[in-house]
Amino acid sequence: MDVLFRAARGLRAWWPLRRGCTRGRRSTKDLRRRSSRKRAAGPLLMNAPQALRVLHEDEALVIVDKPSGVVVHPGWAQDDGGVLAQVEAHIGQKLHPLHRLDRGTSGVLLFARHAEAARVLGAAFAEGRVAKCYLALVRGHPPAQVLVDHPVPKTEGGERVPARTEVQCLGTWQRYALVKALPHTGRFHQVRRHLKHLSCPLIGDANYGKSAHNRYFKEAFGLDRLALHALALRFVHPLSGVTLQIVAPPTGGLQNCFEALGFGSEVAKAAQAPFG
Repeated sequence: MDVLFRAARGLRAWWPLRRGCTRGRRSTKDLRRRSSRKRAAGPLLMNAPQALRVLHEDEALVIVDKPSGVVVHPGWAQDDGGVLAQVEAHIGQKLHPLHRLDRGTSGVLLFARHAEAARVLGAAFAEGRVAKCYLALVRGHPPAQVLVDHPVPKTEGGERVPARTEVQCLGTWQRYALVKALPHTGRFHQVRRHLKHLSCPLIGDANYGKSAHNRYFKEAFGLDRLALHALALRFVHPLSGVTLQIVAPPTGGLQNCFEALGFGSEVAKAAQAPFG
């Protein structure tokens, strides 16, 4: 008997909820028909401790696909290095980090190559002119589409400020759901906090999630990370004025888990139209 059903025996039987979205609902039977398929990688920084895929590079910007488990900047955690140092070593110059992704979050990460690009894009982030799209696996079934308008701290330990995130349910399997999150503001742990506010905490989230569900996905699917992926960014290029949309489909263990749950087509559709 495969590992999924060995892990499931330790849990009480959960029936799918009868509310919220129903698109993409999968049964346990479907899981046995799913295989773990790997996506082809793009250009890699092969000298990095964890290979980083370069998504876009020009005279003003460097954009990479950050792996889960590594910090962006060592100043943001007690780490000796981070993605910033790896990319700087690759291109041979200092970079300006423009936003952050949590250690456990993977996906699109943007750096500026000079101060003027950093100034322009920093203002765009602050004024909400950079569109962000995340994919997440959660416990529970959120509504098909909902706008979460709930204050959260702007920085760790800071005062609560207004925050808004649009959440779309893309599909469900048993008691879990694949969701797309489109934050309209940029606050500390905003997506994670807003999903918890919906009573749909992220799988793999030690701070806001549920340990029993996190253990289940580790044992049944080998998912030992935060199930949150920064799928896409859309913004105006600071030099050319052209709108860029950069997409990084999930890879590795997270994508394998999505495939096993039968969410492969939903993930592919989200990657094709992240802001649709």
